[in-house]
Amino acid sequence: MASSTRIAIVQMKSSENKQDNLKESIRFVREASARKASIIFFPEFQMAFSPAGQTAKQLWDLAETLDGNFASSLCRAAKDGSIGIIATLYEKSDIQDRVFDTAIVIDPKGKISLVYRKLHLYDALGFKESDKLAPGHAIAEPARTKAGNIGLMICYDIRFPEMSRILAVKGATILAAPSAWVHGVMKEEHWQTMLKARAIENGSYVVAPDQVGNIYSGRSMVVDPFGTVVLDMGNRGGVETIEIDMARVEQVRESLPLLKNRRTDIYQIDSAALSTTKNRSDKR
Repeated sequence: MASSTRIAIVQMKSSENKQDNLKESIRFVREASARKASIIFFPEFQMAFSPAGQTAKQLWDLAETLDGNFASSLCRAAKDGSIGIIATLYEKSDIQDRVFDTAIVIDPKGKISLVYRKLHLYDALGFKESDKLAPGHAIAEPARTKAGNIGLMICYDIRFPEMSRILAVKGATILAAPSAWVHGVMKEEHWQTMLKARAIENGSYVVAPDQVGNIYSGRSMVVDPFGTVVLDMGNRGGVETIEIDMARVEQVRESLPLLKNRRTDIYQIDSAALSTTKNRSDKR
């Protein structure tokens, strides 16, 4: 069985119009399918750009459930193209005027196999996502895909290394981080440094599709398990495809066995922190 697989990464400038963004997303899915990619990764805020002046109620009104038109249309596109999709959306929460920042894995048969709701809200550096968003409550168990075992994080989550370590310990060979990384002083340096660090310390691929334009920095990246940047999209919009070799994960983890060399007799990840949601969300 070949260990190499082709993946697609989208760098996009989402508008405030979710229908336009959905149409563009489906076009990217078809393009990636035509290029024989096994899975396509979209950035955070794929559904729509939420400007500072948008109220929490306006975002709530724009948000959908997981069986709404946005996710359902992407499920149909996945099935039509026989391709997996990592997508993001604003999902209505149980809290009035607060939405989840949600990432989903859709399998090539068009079924949602994993749901992850962003844990760490970006209440930092002059932003306060908690004014509009509700935090998730659990790390999602990695999803088995043709590309490998995918552990999901979203944007600000990459600043919390314990999360990526938990995902790696639970079997993730790819850490996917759909993002909308706000540009600013040292922000691109932070982005590049942390993506490389998460890859190196876990011996995992990191796939980080990003928003570009509006207030976002672009630089969507794929980093291999030894920290080599194998794709950097700069400020280019669109979809890129790249071959990744999952044997590389095994090779790096054997030669640089960081997961094995941990002193779990001295320190360990708390068992409560290791609890994860099942692949299917308990709140559909």
